[in-house]
Amino acid sequence: MNPLLRLRRVMLAFVLVTMAGTLGYLLLGFGFLDALYQTVTTITTVGFREVHPLTPLGQVFTMMLILVGAGTVFYMFGVLLETLIDGHLRHRLERRRMNQQINRMRGHVIVCGWGRVGRSTAQYLNSLGKPIVVVDRDPERLSGIGFANVLGDVTEDSVLDAAGIRHADALIAALDSDADNVYVTLSSRARRADLVIIARARTESSKSILLRAGANRAVNPQLIGGRRMAAFALQPNVAEFLDVVMHEDALEYRIEEIVVARSSPLIGHSLTDTALRGTTGALVLALRTPDGRFIANPTDDTPVHPGTILIVLGTPTQLDAARTLTEGQPSHEFRSAES
Repeated sequence: MNPLLRLRRVMLAFVLVTMAGTLGYLLLGFGFLDALYQTVTTITTVGFREVHPLTPLGQVFTMMLILVGAGTVFYMFGVLLETLIDGHLRHRLERRRMNQQINRMRGHVIVCGWGRVGRSTAQYLNSLGKPIVVVDRDPERLSGIGFANVLGDVTEDSVLDAAGIRHADALIAALDSDADNVYVTLSSRARRADLVIIARARTESSKSILLRAGANRAVNPQLIGGRRMAAFALQPNVAEFLDVVMHEDALEYRIEEIVVARSSPLIGHSLTDTALRGTTGALVLALRTPDGRFIANPTDDTPVHPGTILIVLGTPTQLDAARTLTEGQPSHEFRSAES
């Protein structure tokens, strides 16, 4: 049974016993205050003195009240103590289990700030199966969110450590203040040079500051939302297709980026030689060269270098096959194509 429900029931029992004892002493001729005093001192087993001499009937009633009332009081104190201790221990045990869970995490994303932007980000990452750790200073916001979380001020280094920053893949700074986002970006970049940091920018002027602070990307949600609305107004089908491909789980096709590893068998070949589409069925929409240039709709003779990022369209199966090929695990079909 819920400890709080048990506590409410035993408190009700205590009130009823007190009322019954007071009423009994009133019937024995006591005044109201004397009857209440006699009841309380009896059921709590304090027993300073008897307000009035008791008749044999009064003595019998008092003995019955002691048996019933004292048991109720002791049980009430026991339930109260259990509720307090159990709640405290449960909180500590839950916190300890969550800390252990975070310590075991690898490749997770830290979401700083559980506001509207943070919630939307976490929900999308969760739909992709990405482990998440949420950090916020408001305990009410973190209550029952369903994700691993750390309560505290994310501008403190100890909080970032508790969130597992040393083993995270990325950090998303979605705090309400640009100043806080800048501080978190600086602190995170100082601790992890290779960490992917995406920061929320409330104004256009703060984007350049966040980038200088070490953010890989600075995103203004209002600006992006406005541009998407304009795109839907001017090119609704194109905008909807991209929106569905990127965010709709029910659609079979998705767009993902795949990094070509140094051990990949694609290295030193052109897109034609790799037979990427013929082997996996995935379509290369664009690629980003190691020096940062984007090439849209690359030609068949485009060479593949280590660190090239392929923007690929395909089904989950096709994308998995393409990822396997680029990560240095050539399939039988590709080896045959090379020979």
